[in-house]
Amino acid sequence: MSYTYDPELTRALAMLPDVDLTDLVGTRAKLAAAEADVSNDSFPCYVDVSERMVAGVGGEPDVPVRIYRPAGTAGRSSVLLYLHGGGFVLGGLDTVHGAAAEIAAEAGVVVVSVRYRLAPENPFPAAMKDCLSVLARVSAGDAGVDADPLRIGVGGDSAGAGLAAGVALAARDRKGPALRFQLLNMPALDDRLETPSMRAFVDTPLWTRAQAAHSWRYYLAKGTEHDGTDWARYAAPARADDLSGLPPAYVAVCEFDPLRDEGLDYGRRLVAAGVNTEIHLYPGTFHGCTRIVHADVARRMRSDAYGAVRRALLPTPSR
Repeated sequence: MSYTYDPELTRALAMLPDVDLTDLVGTRAKLAAAEADVSNDSFPCYVDVSERMVAGVGGEPDVPVRIYRPAGTAGRSSVLLYLHGGGFVLGGLDTVHGAAAEIAAEAGVVVVSVRYRLAPENPFPAAMKDCLSVLARVSAGDAGVDADPLRIGVGGDSAGAGLAAGVALAARDRKGPALRFQLLNMPALDDRLETPSMRAFVDTPLWTRAQAAHSWRYYLAKGTEHDGTDWARYAAPARADDLSGLPPAYVAVCEFDPLRDEGLDYGRRLVAAGVNTEIHLYPGTFHGCTRIVHADVARRMRSDAYGAVRRALLPTPSR
């Protein structure tokens, strides 16, 4: 198919990586090499970065996190748990190192980036349990962050956004910890692969229907897919029957992204369920295009998301 991409994005197409999910060893190695030069030196001077292990909950393993604090942060802080993308099988703390720092700097909140376990070695619900462990520890003040328990949000990109939506559902159903906001950028929510955009976009940059199929197959290993257990309902949030009572949401999708329609459908269902929801569709864009940092549309996408985080998590200034 031919696609009318934003001109600035079109010029960057040749520089985008090839994401081959049939060769996870090779793709992970290439990703690690590309991220090897990530350094705090490239950060704004007003973001402080630290790392720690957060104790798992209920016998689960400890979870590595990287914490980004706007310099001068004192007292109880608004916190965003940030979950990286990578199709549930790729990525880690370095994948979103710059993005997490930028959120902290621009939105003015503490960002806790989570290195959850990856499939296929650790299929669902391992990643979900890791994220819920970190949420519980952050809310309780046991994760090295003096969090305001009433101003905690969760968010991510792609698979990370799908995990964020699942975390929000699980927190609602389990009566906490309380979440104030969910940031869903290009979310991967539906393992059925039946939406019009998922069927149409088989040759788009960075993500295609074939890659989505591999991703879900790795993540939902045999025996875990909607098997009736307490955990299964959170694997693919698009399957959730009831979206009422969830925290306010920001949903952003790209025009030429296989994930477009599942994000739009989920956003519409949130609205219908009475959830305060902001939905953005960016024309001329494709999955993951925010990494093309100098394109105007990518800057707008990031700025819009940061504004939503600020509005949702920061206290309203008193007059």
